[in-house]
Amino acid sequence: MFQGAITAIVTPFSSGKVDYDCFEKLIEHQIKDGIDGIVPCGTTGESPTLSHEEHKEVIRFAVDIVRKRVPVIAGTGSNNTEEAIELTQHAAQCGADGALVVNPYYNKPTQEGLYRHFTAIADSCDIPIVLYNIQSRTGVNMIPQTVIRLSHHKKVVAIKEASGSLEQAMDIINGTKDFSVISGDDSLTLPLCSIGGRGVISVISNLIPGETARFVSHCLKGDFSSARDFQYRYLNVMKALFTETSPVPIKQALNLMGKCQADVRLPLCEIDSGNLETLKTAMKEAKLI
Repeated sequence: MFQGAITAIVTPFSSGKVDYDCFEKLIEHQIKDGIDGIVPCGTTGESPTLSHEEHKEVIRFAVDIVRKRVPVIAGTGSNNTEEAIELTQHAAQCGADGALVVNPYYNKPTQEGLYRHFTAIADSCDIPIVLYNIQSRTGVNMIPQTVIRLSHHKKVVAIKEASGSLEQAMDIINGTKDFSVISGDDSLTLPLCSIGGRGVISVISNLIPGETARFVSHCLKGDFSSARDFQYRYLNVMKALFTETSPVPIKQALNLMGKCQADVRLPLCEIDSGNLETLKTAMKEAKLI
């Protein structure tokens, strides 16, 4: 159901508030350049620093601006199952095409707890659910057996797999049917697609949506020679975008391209000067600035 190049879009701020004028311009740029989908309020969208009211409004705004031109997969995860249900139902009411639901963070549930958490959310809503497995952010890894078990639920249609393990991704692909495994790491999109993955929920596509969409199209067609050209051209940029916690570097990169301010909210703060130079160098080498 969901595949291709999908942008985990930033939430731009100005003077401490969400900059909706800038947000609209970013969304329009994504669609004009041919992106395959948009994720508002994901990790890159800085959801942990948005109030509940802001979170809901950012999702509503994104859906209204996109107007069904591409799928909108709203980030609705929480470590509180009832809160995740509320956010997911809100996204459905706004007209979102799906929900990206991250592993519960901090409280580190067991695999059975993960299964019950995601099942409760899927049971409560009328839109498809994309699981989001990222142990580095949440402290818990959802093992393939749990993903396979959840894939039998008619509402659970995909996973954003950011464990960094191709072996884990292979086990999921091998054990599921009509289920999309989507990369959560730009640098692993090509190898993941080569083993049956269906695309990426991308950070770098904030900068180059059209090229990222073409890259993933090459991957899905099996044209890995053309895909490698993109992978190596932008590899240092991909690395530089994670010298610090996202979305600090990607917002700085967008600022260097004149697309939005670099503002983030505490506890995140401005990029370190050394990491900024690394980012500038990588972007200059890739001819982005």
